[in-house]
Amino acid sequence: MQNHGDRYEELAARWLLAQGWQVVQRNFRCKLGEIDIIALDHGQLVFVEVRARSNPRFSSAAASVDRRKQQKLLRAARFFLQCSTRWQNMPCRFDVLAFDPRQSDPEPAPRWIRSAFSA
Repeated sequence: MQNHGDRYEELAARWLLAQGWQVVQRNFRCKLGEIDIIALDHGQLVFVEVRARSNPRFSSAAASVDRRKQQKLLRAARFFLQCSTRWQNMPCRFDVLAFDPRQSDPEPAPRWIRSAFSA
């Protein structure tokens, strides 16, 4: 059975492919953290964090990528680049795909935050 996060990661991957991106890897995990999607966007390697919030009482999906989460993503991205020499010389950025769905929307479109933060 697919959990809440998996569903939105699948929607995000499909959305990226529809934009013409190439998905390099999904769910990269290491001892330093996890990266939901790593993709190529016109010659740039993009580390994508997928976030979803369905309860409006909590902060928005985008706001949940706080400083602590950003630091974990940076460390995981550095580790990925150290292990994957093929990508080491490519320009990189960190994007967020945020889903704040309404109950009536079965396939919500993400809010894309390009270059959400930097190293």
